[in-house]
Amino acid sequence: MRRGRAPAFLLGGGAALLLSLLWMPTLLPVASRLLFLPRALLSMASGSPPAQPSSASGSAYVPGSVSAAFVTCPNEKVAKEIARAVVEKRLAACVNLVPQITSIYEWKGKIEEDSEVLMMIKTQSSLVPALTDFVRSVHPYEVAEVIALPVEQGNSPYLQWVHQVTESVPDSSAAPLG
Repeated sequence: MRRGRAPAFLLGGGAALLLSLLWMPTLLPVASRLLFLPRALLSMASGSPPAQPSSASGSAYVPGSVSAAFVTCPNEKVAKEIARAVVEKRLAACVNLVPQITSIYEWKGKIEEDSEVLMMIKTQSSLVPALTDFVRSVHPYEVAEVIALPVEQGNSPYLQWVHQVTESVPDSSAAPLG
């Protein structure tokens, strides 16, 4: 295993998942506006303002206030340790582990290929700097991959849950990573 990291590329089914996650935030706002175009045109013809879309739960989500962060790890043991620690420290509400991804990258002038585990971390966007600092402090790689993308839309109750869990003060008895 290499200790350094450069941008990771996924092969197989993981590639489609990552690409869809990366492009969705860009495409969804445009697509959602197109869905409401017929209503907007009708309301313009009638002279009334267009209706705004509302969430099913009735409370508004602030776009971008939750982020999905991605971290690659050399194996499942390291990924589980980091995942458990960030949840215990309330730096994340949830971490999904995607096993057996293949990363191909350039590191120190050579093309490398490694099997890794991808962590998908859901947190408040305001916590991304603290999450990044923590991951860097415990990660075995010389340069840990931590990238975060803002969540523009989603299931409002879930996004509220992410906020609720990560706003709580962590218990001081939580065991440190080690």
